[in-house]
Amino acid sequence: MKYIKLILRNIGRNPLRSLLTSLVTIVLVCVVTMVWSILWLLDEVTTEKNQNFQAMVAERWSAPSHLPMSYAEVLGRGAARNPGDVKPLDFMTWQFYIGTLDPKDPSSKNIMFAVACDPDKVGAMRDGRFYTMMDGLETLSDSETAQLLADISKLKATPRGIIVGQNHLKITDKRIGERFELTGLSITKGIDLEFEIVGAFPPGRYDTMAVFNRDYYINELEAYPRAHNGLKHPLADRSLNLMVLKIADSASFAKLASQIESSPELSDPAVRCESMASGLSSMLEMFRDLIWAMRWMLAPACLATILLVIANAISISVRERRKEVAVLKVLGFRPYQIMILVLGESILLGAGAGLLSATLTYGLINWGLGGITFPIGFFDRFLIPDDAFWWGPAVGGTAALLGSFFPAWSARSVKVAEVFSKVA
Repeated sequence: MKYIKLILRNIGRNPLRSLLTSLVTIVLVCVVTMVWSILWLLDEVTTEKNQNFQAMVAERWSAPSHLPMSYAEVLGRGAARNPGDVKPLDFMTWQFYIGTLDPKDPSSKNIMFAVACDPDKVGAMRDGRFYTMMDGLETLSDSETAQLLADISKLKATPRGIIVGQNHLKITDKRIGERFELTGLSITKGIDLEFEIVGAFPPGRYDTMAVFNRDYYINELEAYPRAHNGLKHPLADRSLNLMVLKIADSASFAKLASQIESSPELSDPAVRCESMASGLSSMLEMFRDLIWAMRWMLAPACLATILLVIANAISISVRERRKEVAVLKVLGFRPYQIMILVLGESILLGAGAGLLSATLTYGLINWGLGGITFPIGFFDRFLIPDDAFWWGPAVGGTAALLGSFFPAWSARSVKVAEVFSKVA
């Protein structure tokens, strides 16, 4: 307690310097926390998992992938042909649809990316627990899960219903309950769909995406020839873009992938089967340099700046208190005790500012702004994870410890005779 009282007293002796040092630490820890939050999610989705393992099947030699819808049945059983073959625990079809709210102005503000799928695979209650085939939705809070389940129930009851991401709501200025029409673009040109917004995804990974019932999309593809002199739509026979398969564990994946890629039923066109993490890593490859710079340049630069600021502040403080340190030694304080006082002052300042910064950043970003808007790949918004509550004190405290080590060593090495000889 005596140490703590002395440390707190030393911090309060120059409140302006302590305040400015804390403010700089708070700002820089905030930057580091936001950068690490983005990297944390990217690492999370590109890291192989032992549990809840998922595989992604797409066309091997073409991007974007376009597969016959008949592949869904074969892939749903993992192309199993012999006893003992591995079968997926579950599967989910993804059919991409890109449309614009205004065909005269098909700019980014009017474009919407949607996926036609089975609503039950988006989310449902199974055995008393929330179940989803969409990675990331299983971590929602209880209130968010309850709201999403209610929205999915409306989606199943509304043939033309759609659940949209927060980014779509914001950019298009739409509200839940509104109706709108999308004019097909690119490969989906000629398929114009009418929707009613029945819900919205919670802020996070699916801000830039929307989902609707695949039956509606398939019915529109089948109805296309009636309005076009019997001519089929280009996607009529190849509307399946991706299949997501859930597998028991990573050990079963290699065998399943071999089954699928060697299956004669899936040879025209050929397919590739890779883990979800590997597939997402490939999609993020174009952002490799940006991610590298954030990880190894921006974050370390902020840490180095915190270290220098705290080192400078503590160095000034030690130089101003050389007489006081000499008096403490005369009173019986040992060199290691002097060092503990200096290090303790720095660590308390850095760790305290780091914790405050993490708390403010978490509240402001997650509750105030609804996430960090940083479009990268198919991600648009990033939330601050709970890990930030230990990142902040750890970053601030570690930088303070490293930055104050040499000033603390200087303080412990003060020679009483030299100090008092100058005074005399």
